[in-house]
Amino acid sequence: GLCLLVLRLFIGVHVFLVSCALPDSVLRRFIVRVMCSVLGLFVRQSDPRLRDVSVRVYIANHVTQFDHNVINLLTSCNTPALNGAPGFICWSRGFMELGVTGSRAELVESLKVYSSHRENPPLLLFPEEAATNGRAGLLRFSSWPFSILDVVQPVALQVQRPLITVSVADSSWITELLWTFFVPFTVYQVRWMPSVPRRAEELSEDFALRVQELLAMELGVVSTRLTAADKTEHMKRLRHTLLLPFAPGSQPLATRPRMPSSLTGVAPEDVRITAMAQRVKEVLPHVPLEVIRVDLAQTNCVDTTIANLLEGRVSFFPESKESGTDLPAPSTSQAAAASGIQGSVAVPSSKPATKQFAKSPVERHLSLQERKRALYDYARR
Repeated sequence: GLCLLVLRLFIGVHVFLVSCALPDSVLRRFIVRVMCSVLGLFVRQSDPRLRDVSVRVYIANHVTQFDHNVINLLTSCNTPALNGAPGFICWSRGFMELGVTGSRAELVESLKVYSSHRENPPLLLFPEEAATNGRAGLLRFSSWPFSILDVVQPVALQVQRPLITVSVADSSWITELLWTFFVPFTVYQVRWMPSVPRRAEELSEDFALRVQELLAMELGVVSTRLTAADKTEHMKRLRHTLLLPFAPGSQPLATRPRMPSSLTGVAPEDVRITAMAQRVKEVLPHVPLEVIRVDLAQTNCVDTTIANLLEGRVSFFPESKESGTDLPAPSTSQAAAASGIQGSVAVPSSKPATKQFAKSPVERHLSLQERKRALYDYARR
């Protein structure tokens, strides 16, 4: 694999120079396609006769960061750059720079003007807006690509690679390129589907959903309602969980607290939620333990639950001091930290932090700042 990687890096430079030197034509696509086969990129297409030359917008599922380059080996098309700063890297990767940095409405208007000129190549758009491995389901299609023209042509894309996973979440395009050069081969299967016109008085959202269902049936996967924003949020949660020092499994076996005898025989998930709830209870002793457990079951994160309770996203009735007797007594260091928190809260304001929302926005902001400061002080201690 390392020998292939080094050899293909030198060959890849020649492929890039040839693709830049030759004009866009059938001869250029044939030469570059043959050279890409030396790099281990094999492109196959099914039903090429279904490709409609009059269609100006192609809609494809997104598997890798090089999908637009692969389809460009079969037919001339342009993909606008939606993310990343314009420049040499954006141009060298084969994206089209429109110079639009505003909203999606401005982008759609710019693409409409582009499509109105018949001499321009068709547009290749990826409504998922995020790459997946293409084996489980399709992300929900955005509606803006279906607002450009009333006729689109779906393109089903599948990628196969031995030994190594095709698309890994949160990996960069450079990493994917190096793995492509490392493995023996990567096969891209492109299937052209019949063009789909918009129905009378059909909204762009309904049009996008209909095309998504057709592509999902063609690929044999599920048409989900998860969006690219949901994937981004999921990756943030995964990174946050891995960085937490008190995440389950992150501490050495010798430093993990022993499981109380009363918790033996309980499900590991319940034990973990109980341990996390006790941590939240130490920071916010006035919050009922059951409220903490319910929110932890949804967030699965101590920091997120504390933020939800402090910022009022979870409603609860403050608990009296007598109701918290079932919790184990805090250690000496925890008691000192708690006393330090109370002292740090009392310094910026002579009025203690209220347990109810104040009527004035200024008082609510001050109370929130006090609680955040107390939380930071406790974390530092």
